[in-house]
Formats: sequence, C-alpha cells, structure tokens
Amino acid sequence: MQLNKLCLFVFSAYIALTAMSAVHADEKVLLNNPLDTLQADSIPQPSTDSAGLDLKLTVDPNLSQNDLWQRIRNGYALRKLNSPLVANHEQWYAKRPDYMQRMTERGQRYLHFIVEEVERRGMPSEIALLPMIESAFNPGGYSTSSASGIWQFIPSTGKHFGMQQNWWYDGRRNIISATLGALDYLQKLHGIFGDWELALAAYNWGEGAVQRALAHNRKLGLPANYANLKMPSETRNYVPKLQAIKNIVSNPASFGLALHPVPDQPYFVAVSTSKNIDMELAAGLADVTLDEFRALNPAHSRPVILQENSEVLLLPVDKVDTFRANLASNSLPLVSWQAYKSRKGEQINGLATRFGLSPETFRSINGLSTKQLKVSIGQMLLVPLNGQTAKNEFEAFNAHPTLASQLPGNTITYTVRKGDTLNTISRIYKVSVEKLQGWNSNINILNPGQQIFIVQPGKSSRIYSTDQNRGKLLKASSQKKKFMHKTRRIAQNP
Repeated sequence: MQLNKLCLFVFSAYIALTAMSAVHADEKVLLNNPLDTLQADSIPQPSTDSAGLDLKLTVDPNLSQNDLWQRIRNGYALRKLNSPLVANHEQWYAKRPDYMQRMTERGQRYLHFIVEEVERRGMPSEIALLPMIESAFNPGGYSTSSASGIWQFIPSTGKHFGMQQNWWYDGRRNIISATLGALDYLQKLHGIFGDWELALAAYNWGEGAVQRALAHNRKLGLPANYANLKMPSETRNYVPKLQAIKNIVSNPASFGLALHPVPDQPYFVAVSTSKNIDMELAAGLADVTLDEFRALNPAHSRPVILQENSEVLLLPVDKVDTFRANLASNSLPLVSWQAYKSRKGEQINGLATRFGLSPETFRSINGLSTKQLKVSIGQMLLVPLNGQTAKNEFEAFNAHPTLASQLPGNTITYTVRKGDTLNTISRIYKVSVEKLQGWNSNINILNPGQQIFIVQPGKSSRIYSTDQNRGKLLKASSQKKKFMHKTRRIAQNP
C-alpha cells in the first residue's frame, strides 16, 4: 500500500512537471486532476488526495522542441565507450530495422514517464534507455531466469522493492512501480560502487557478484573497474550494448535506421480505481484496443482487475474524458468474471462447457497446459460470473501457453504427484525453487495432477519425459520419510 501511495505521489509530481507540455501538436486537451476516483454510476470528481493538486494540462502548439529523443540526447552523462563489442552491437541493431522500429514504437508509451523520473533524480539520461536492452520495451517480456517486465526484475528483487506477485497480478510488470523500483535500485548500486558502469553491471549480475569480482582484482593488484573485471558474457556485453543503443539514438540515420517519433509529452494518465472492473470493459469505455490497454496495464494477468491489486489504471492522455463519460453512462455490470474452486473429479472440457468457454480459452485464462485434462481439487480458477456465458473470449496476459513458447526447447511438462514439493522437485531436476516458481507464475503450493514447466539445465533441445526422473523423485521422498521415522525413533528411545 505504501508503494502504491508513493506511485500516486510521484505521478502527481510527474504531471506537475509536465503541465506545460504538449498533448498533441494540433489540439488542446484539458484535464482536471488526473488522479480520479473510478465510480460505476457517476462521473468521477477530481481527487484532492496525494499531492493535493488541481492540475490542468494545456497545449502550446508553438513549442519548438517536442522531441523526447533530443531531450534524452541532451542528458547524456555516461563515459563514452569505444570497443569491438560496441561495434558488434551497433551492427546487430543496424541489420534489424524492423526490430528497432517495433521497440521504439512500444517505448513511446513509457519513455516520457521514465525520462521525467530519471531527470528528477539527477541520473544520466542513458538510464532511460535500459529497457531497450532489458526487454525491448516489451511489458510481457519473461526470461528463463524468471525476470519479468520492461525492467526485468526477478521475483525476489521485485518483492524486495514492494512489487506484489500472485496469480492475478505481477507488480514487476506495473510500469510505474517497476520504474520506481528499478531507479531506486540503480541509485542504491551507484551509491555502493560510486561508478555507473559498475552499478549497471551489478544490476545485471548482482551486487554481491560485482563486489566479489572487485575484491578478487584488488587481491591480485589488478584495476578494480568494469573493463578489467572477470564477469559472465552477458554482463561483459551489458554496458557496450547500452553504448550501442546510445550511439544509435544519437544519430540513427548514420546506421540506416529511423526511430519511431516520440513527442516530449505525457503519454498516459493514472486514474484511481475503487471498483473491480473487467479489463475488456475498461478498454471499451476508454475507446482503446485491448492490446493498448494491456500494454499500459500489463501487471494484470487475468481479464478482471481487482482493486486490491492496484490503485490506479493507466489510460492514454486523450482518452480520459472518453473513459469518464462512458463510465458515467454505462449500465452494464463492471465485472463478469469470478473465482471458482474446483471440486473432485472435474475436468477441463466439462468446466469449459459449463461456463460457456472453449477449452482453449479456459486453459489460456487459467494458465493451464494444453495437455492437461483435469484440474486439481480446490484449484482456484477464473470463470464467467454467475455461470453466465462469456460474450468475449480473452487470452490471459501471461498465461502458461505463452510462457511455454518463450521457454527453451529443453523444457518438460511435469505432472505433480502426491507428496511432491517444490523443494524435492528442485533437488531432483537440479534447479532452484525460485526458478521453478518463475517458470510457473510464482506458484507456492502444488496439487496432485497439476502440471508445471521445468527447464532442464545443460540438456539438448528436446522434450524429456517426466518419467525419466520420477523414480528418483519418489525414491528421494521415500528416503526422506525413512530418515524422519528413524530420527523420531531415536529421539523416543535414546
């Protein structure tokens, strides 16, 4: 809750700092305080909480500098690198103009807010370009190391910076909270190392790893700087890749590239929520596509937005009035989805038919494997409200089928059996519990019959049968039970 309040406060400051920015070059937009309260039956009144601001955004069509890329260039402050690695990455991007176009087009939604916050903290403007190398500004980006969101937080670091993660919601994908968390973390790392290159290396590799590498160099009398540290290839390429992006942004034409135009003005406005609402309905009320709405609100994994998971929705600046007017005249229920706890013997096809969904949609919404036929007893599922037939099918933002396609070919689907735990499975398959959870939407509890994904380390790219290791797993479980029984017997008869 404190993080949400901080997000509201920072966003208020963000709007205040940009009050004289343009919304469109050829139109004038008037917004009352953008931190509105979402009501089902009336037009929201301007909020007086947070910073207590009553702001109006106006447009000056005569603004001469309305290019965010130039504003970023003006704030460059990192030491310039010239190395073969930088040249290699420049060539890689130069050969992929379509990729660069898609990446910068996605980035237009988020860059202004990020740049404002980077400048407010007095950080080098290159930091605002980091999501390009972290996620290519893909808010649904998910790595095999369980990192998620445009800033690619792993689960533990996300939780450390207050990002809630559960079946409904992943705060690592929340644009505001993830940006604030990432910049907080980078500032902390810069405070530790006193050097931006080392801070960036630590963001990628971990502060402990960088500290150990520095200590090793000092012990050997070697220079204790980024260029001379022994580090993984990914970290070795991290700063050169950022330099390559920086060089391209500085002069895209020299690389045969064109950046998607990004106006130096706010793209989105935060709207406070006080009611649960279907994501598809909210998008319709704002007159934006579902893809656009999800791109601004990617933390919500299911088709219904629960108020307790987020206090704000992000909407395009020019769609706020439309949203408010349509919400005021809306006579339909705001929510058409509910949670359902499965019962013994229920199968996916039967449940899908019962709730008016196709089996494919039912699986997608609930993050179920395409091969899974049954659900576990007591498993929480998302179904249409009150058994009503769903009018529109909806694909979950980060459901398992999408995740499976992002995982390597050496991924197996494991069917949970009685007695299995995350710890025993992680030991047998030689992966960490954290990675298991990351591959499977941060699960905490396993139920018999449930299917989970496991990436096999060091294996060739083929699908493995779970039966290959099941015997080992059962043997380990049996040995654990025997050991516990023996320990209790010794304790009772010393």
